[in-house]
Amino acid sequence: MPDHLHLLTEGQSERSDCRRFIVRARQFAGFHYSKRYGERLWQRYGYERVLRDNEQTLAVARYILGNPVRAGLVDRPQAYRFLGSDRYRLEEILEDVRAG
Repeated sequence: MPDHLHLLTEGQSERSDCRRFIVRARQFAGFHYSKRYGERLWQRYGYERVLRDNEQTLAVARYILGNPVRAGLVDRPQAYRFLGSDRYRLEEILEDVRAG
């Protein structure tokens, strides 16, 4: 999305710290964006929430995958170039979303 970011992430160990991950990711991206474009990337405040079960995760995944389509940026999720996962193939995610 041109004006915001949706990120669905899952800790892989008991030591995973989502808040720390978000802070570090924002710092890293913000620093490099500012260096390249000479302006801030992030607003002062963001919004995050903790998902506690698979049903909530699927609902959030559906929302994220459909967001560029609802915004009129693309006509299908696969056409949005910033959509994807390092863990799952996009087709796998879309299949799970349609099945839910």
